[in-house]
Amino acid sequence: MKGMKLGLLTAIAAGVVAVGVPAYAHHSFPATYFVDQKTQIEGEVVQFLFRNPHAFIHVMAPDKDGKMQRWAVEWGGGAALARDGNVSKDTLKPGNKVIVDGQPGRNPADHRIRLVHITRPADGWEWGGDFE
Repeated sequence: MKGMKLGLLTAIAAGVVAVGVPAYAHHSFPATYFVDQKTQIEGEVVQFLFRNPHAFIHVMAPDKDGKMQRWAVEWGGGAALARDGNVSKDTLKPGNKVIVDGQPGRNPADHRIRLVHITRPADGWEWGGDFE
């Protein structure tokens, strides 16, 4: 009986750890981005993926050498963005010109940015804030 209780407690502890680890790993932005640095790109929206756990904006913009690149800009989750009332699946369309401020990805070859602020100059729409 004592062995069964210990086995049950071990199984429960393993389940708690297994559930907790992916949640922590999912939110480990410092592993992917330089959270203490800032970068900016200005370009044209190619694709807007309004989804969970994080939305992505793909933007064609020049890199530091002036060569056009497709940047993957990571944003908050679609549900969280929709709650603030300023973002929906129709907020950004291919062809929209945008200015993105954010944290650069750790691997420059990936052309990734964690979004901190975005502006669409054509109509003055903007978003800025934190997300997890």
